Amino acid sequence: MKVLFLTIALGLVSALFFPVETPDITGTLYVKATVTDKDLSKEWRPSKVSPVTVTALDGGDLEVTFTFMKKGQCHEKGTVIQPTEEPGKYSAYGGKRHVYILELPVKDHYVFYCEGHVHGKQLHVGKLMGRNPEVNPEALEAFKRFAQRKGLSEDDISIPTQTEGCRPENN
Repeated sequence: MKVLFLTIALGLVSALFFPVETPDITGTLYVKATVTDKDLSKEWRPSKVSPVTVTALDGGDLEVTFTFMKKGQCHEKGTVIQPTEEPGKYSAYGGKRHVYILELPVKDHYVFYCEGHVHGKQLHVGKLMGRNPEVNPEALEAFKRFAQRKGLSEDDISIPTQTEGCRPENN
């Protein structure tokens, strides 16, 4: 019991003096793989993805944007995520969803993990992100282990095709 208490106390003290740093993920990232809840419909599972741009804003907020083609038109989608008290955890859409950004042991690879509600259903989505478009087998294995820990099936992991992105026309 004393050992358990000492372990917890030392962990708390070290957290106070050595805060966990959120990795610098600003810049261009590529979606290497995605995993979703099994009951998420196929149209929500992207087969083609463009690079994602992450921009640091004031106060620690991050803006995440990407482009996509829909009916021959280029569209840009983006959201701002706000840091929470928990390192690596962000709030999005007015607190309706949480985004966790985790650094993988493979250099320049991260997991963006989102959980929340969409249309009244619980949603869990994980994305393997990296600094270059090629899929790294080591990073993919780490992502599979992550998905398994979150209760998501390896069968629900997909590797989307990378696109260059597009430029939306200003109206």
